[in-house]
Amino acid sequence: MRAKAWMISSAAAALIALLAGVGAAHHGWSGYDGSKVMTLTGTIQESGYEHPHGYIRLAVPEKTWLVVLAPPSRMENRGLARQALAVGKTATVVGYPNRTVTDEMRAENITIEGKTVELR
Repeated sequence: MRAKAWMISSAAAALIALLAGVGAAHHGWSGYDGSKVMTLTGTIQESGYEHPHGYIRLAVPEKTWLVVLAPPSRMENRGLARQALAVGKTATVVGYPNRTVTDEMRAENITIEGKTVELR
């Protein structure tokens, strides 16, 4: 009986640790300045279609930005498939800059090949 209780306690502790890690990885949006709308157009240098949020690294003339997108399920449901974020494609994003990270923004929408997808 004690062994079973120990296993249940261990499993619960592991689950709590896992959920805490997921919560830490999913950041809030207060770190972005919603009063400063930005529009950037550039070339996709890298992309990720993963949880908790997809992303692209977008090279614009001044620098390369990390652009935080929506979760993959939302992007897929709204018609932005993984292959749309291919390296070398041109993308335009509209969003908000991070308050402290000078090369990061949160995208509200993205336009690739003439198709605009709302991300929020």
